[in-house]
Amino acid sequence: MSITPDTVKKKLESEDLGDRLRGVNEIRELEPAVGFELIQSAITDTNARVRYSAVSQFDTLGTQDLDKSLSLLRGLLQDPEADVKAAAADCLGGLKLVAAFDDLQQLYQSTEDWIIKLSVIAALGELGEPRGFELLKQALSEDNDLVKTAAISSMGELGNPEAVSILTPYSKDSDWQIRFRVAQALNRLGTPEAKPVLESLVNDEVEAVAEEAKKNLS
Repeated sequence: MSITPDTVKKKLESEDLGDRLRGVNEIRELEPAVGFELIQSAITDTNARVRYSAVSQFDTLGTQDLDKSLSLLRGLLQDPEADVKAAAADCLGGLKLVAAFDDLQQLYQSTEDWIIKLSVIAALGELGEPRGFELLKQALSEDNDLVKTAAISSMGELGNPEAVSILTPYSKDSDWQIRFRVAQALNRLGTPEAKPVLESLVNDEVEAVAEEAKKNLS
């Protein structure tokens, strides 16, 4: 059977969970404008798996109507499921909806869930909102290394030169993945102050870190 808006709509309205999940997946086969209309019913589904699958498509479908996407994704930041909240944060970053900065900041400060924190911190880098710098500094003190590495990467994306002095101590971290992210971030920042730190990382015992440090050094 061919995939059409009507067949997808029927699956989304089915009482069978498998049908609804297939329907959400088949939205990818439709024209974006049609998909955007259909996905809006799926994000209110009673099942968290369906909602997660639906919201995960907003980074592409959401461009059809950014204002409506902003409103819908803001609502999903209040979802009872952590994975759905995290996916909504991811999409807000992917769509560069800077107007959601306050919502993301509030979500970060009100949760202890590392998956949500990780998604918010990664989204701040994509948003490019300068106000996010203070929150990124806060995230560097998290116990979870994945959140810390995301904060380092996002600092590089924001482009605030103050990040160099903040990131320098992490160039000696025992975790090579953190050192690698520091090298990436300093390369993005590209300031004269970053050069000595990159030069020190050229001799890192882990080849991936050393190679990353060499990229912008002449």
